[in-house]
Amino acid sequence: MQKKERFRRFIEYFTVHYPEPKTELNFSNPYELLVAVILSAQCTDKRINQISPALFARFPEAESLAAASSDEVFTYIRSVSYPNNKAKHLVGMARTLMERYGGEIPATVEELQTLPGVGRKTAHVILSVVYNEPTMAVDTHVFRVSHRLGLAPLTATTPLAVEKALMAHIPKQHVPKAHHWLILHGRYVCLARTPKCGVCELREFCKYYEKVVS
Repeated sequence: MQKKERFRRFIEYFTVHYPEPKTELNFSNPYELLVAVILSAQCTDKRINQISPALFARFPEAESLAAASSDEVFTYIRSVSYPNNKAKHLVGMARTLMERYGGEIPATVEELQTLPGVGRKTAHVILSVVYNEPTMAVDTHVFRVSHRLGLAPLTATTPLAVEKALMAHIPKQHVPKAHHWLILHGRYVCLARTPKCGVCELREFCKYYEKVVS
């Protein structure tokens, strides 16, 4: 199957079955999303959603978080992965946000990456979800599913290489949604250790299924 056809079928399937995919992180404004995404690194959205209400109640905006100590923030996020580092990142992020951007969430990758705890993936999530920009955040699910479906070549061995492979073939208007499609498919169907190929409706053009299962 030609790569163009593979992408066409991928987009066609999800456009029909999941026309309005959304992040599973709970948030009510861009600041809360930024905090949640920083916390979600190597941690489940479910866990973040469990601890974020109390965190947001105590620190409802960047100004209050910037005035906090990392030790206090730690008490709210102790159950997430790497809580010490993340507590420091959150306070540093909030302080930079206040000092450089007046508390407003930046709208470019370059500016977002000046915030402590924000890398390329996190910046792309913010741009995609908050600003509906055609950016592709590549996490472990996107990386895995893209290779299994044959959307990214095996030679794309880094997140950036996978990002470029996807961006080269997915029309801009579909990119923000495609990010969620790949994540959700990887989270619930195309699992890392035991993919649910038997119920996957993409198996007809899945390279992994063709080589390993069938």
